[in-house]
Amino acid sequence: MVIRSVNLETVCGITSRLPENKLPEFAFAGKSNVGKSSLINGLMNRKSLARTSSKPGKTQTINYYNINEQMYFVDLPGYGYATANESVKAQWGKLIEDYLHQSKQIKAVFLLIDIRHAPSENDRIMYDWILDRGYKPIIIATKMDKVKRSQLSKQIKLICDTLDVIDDTTVIPYSALSKQGRDEIYELLDDILAED
Repeated sequence: MVIRSVNLETVCGITSRLPENKLPEFAFAGKSNVGKSSLINGLMNRKSLARTSSKPGKTQTINYYNINEQMYFVDLPGYGYATANESVKAQWGKLIEDYLHQSKQIKAVFLLIDIRHAPSENDRIMYDWILDRGYKPIIIATKMDKVKRSQLSKQIKLICDTLDVIDDTTVIPYSALSKQGRDEIYELLDDILAED
């Protein structure tokens, strides 16, 4: 996959109607501060189109990035941000649920999990939610540069066991620093697009 053009095309907040896109959509979900914006920027070959922040909870909208006039990367709000009040958390949850329920163009949902830790209760809820909507989540294990290479398989097993993943679930370790894992994600995107 070669990224030729990227355009932040649509931003949807709580009161916005979701766009009725005709192009395939690839959604990215993950808790706040898991490295979602860094992954999306890495995939788009852009430094800071998706806003990254050391302050969690920055993405509070659904952001649609038009890639090559061929597909959309859909950046969903980060969940599980501890200091957000309950009504804000509920709104973020409704945004994500509405998207997964209403969009007719979703081809895959990427669920980002920090490879250093066991998935949280919110991660487990999100994983089950995605499954319940009829999608098979693709797990991106972020921050792989923060663990020793010898620990990778142990941490991936911890993620899979904690989420109780279904058989044949794809898990791709990813580093925002080295971009390791990006080629595997590109291959996956190419394969899914080729199926259409």
